[in-house]
Amino acid sequence: MNFFGEAKALVKANIRDYGMYIALIVIMLTFTIMTNGLFMSSRNISNLLDSAGYIAVLAVGMTLVIVIRHIDLSVGFLAGFLGAIAAIFLTQMGVSVWITIPVILILGAMIGLVNGVLVAKIGIPSFVATLAGMLIFRGALLQVTEKTGTIIVKDDQFNAIGNGFIPSIIQVNGLHLLTLLVGLVGILLFVYNEISNRRNKMTYGFEVMSSGLFSSKLVLISAIIGYITWILAGYNGLSWTVIIMIIVVVIYHFLSTKTVLGRHIYAVGSNPEAAHLSGINVQKITYIVFGSMGMLAALSGILFTSRLQSATTTAGTLFELDAIAAAYVGGVSSAGGVGKVTGAIIGAIVMASLSSGMNLLGVGISYQYMIRGGVLAGAVIFDVMTRKQRA
Repeated sequence: MNFFGEAKALVKANIRDYGMYIALIVIMLTFTIMTNGLFMSSRNISNLLDSAGYIAVLAVGMTLVIVIRHIDLSVGFLAGFLGAIAAIFLTQMGVSVWITIPVILILGAMIGLVNGVLVAKIGIPSFVATLAGMLIFRGALLQVTEKTGTIIVKDDQFNAIGNGFIPSIIQVNGLHLLTLLVGLVGILLFVYNEISNRRNKMTYGFEVMSSGLFSSKLVLISAIIGYITWILAGYNGLSWTVIIMIIVVVIYHFLSTKTVLGRHIYAVGSNPEAAHLSGINVQKITYIVFGSMGMLAALSGILFTSRLQSATTTAGTLFELDAIAAAYVGGVSSAGGVGKVTGAIIGAIVMASLSSGMNLLGVGISYQYMIRGGVLAGAVIFDVMTRKQRA
């Protein structure tokens, strides 16, 4: 089989994995052409990634929740409520940012565990249990912000999380050196990981793509990482939001693909009954996944509050739906057992790219909602069709 034939067969066989990347490239190229290059400007790409950060973090956790065949509707207002609590700690109680952030993350994990107990131990459907949580935290958010309406945060360290950038050290031809170095390290880690995975597959006799196609894949993805890094280096460099987003996806990608816990999560999602019979503690996995979701909701609330430099009565509105949309666009299956955290990040960036591009083109908000809804429907239809073909 020639190079292009093998590439076509590879994409067709792994269309779920590659489809979202193709869609993102098409969206970016389309908006770049329609905006005369403005879409791919350093400022716009930086703002796009920052605006996607708090949803991307939620989407990572939501992906694992959907993988085990559940849903969490409480994460939006939980993020808004915990963001408001963080603001109260910093402004009204004078707590240090270094204490506030760990406390909020632990509080989020504990609340997530409560959801897990309601679902796994008591047996309440996750839709109902988390819908109740959504209403509770919406009321709690209104309660803690009712006196002032908006809680202004003036802590520079906290606000830098959502608005600051990593130091440049030195600029080379107007480019931030540290950002370029981070991009280079990212490329090297990607290449090393891919080569290591290929060697492991060959050791155990699994089929791998040809050397030519594999090399082309490494060059293409490395070029994309390098190009995005170069664009960001031309503005203010990598933001702390993007750094946090990268750390989250790296940790969760490792946990979900390289550990026993990750294998158990996907086993539970594929067939809970079979997983239980094979000795996997399904309740424990549910606790861990919902606890993780609560912690990521707390992190999302921190990112959003620091970005706005304030906590508002409407914080968290529709966050859960945006996270669910990003997870589905990123390739998670409604039937459970299928989905990657890297896909969740791509899904969040796809949705943010649509919003950014349509804003640049002056598309009305009503049409924006309809188009984003159409994209979500298309992602679910795509999931159903691919599952039917495999069956």
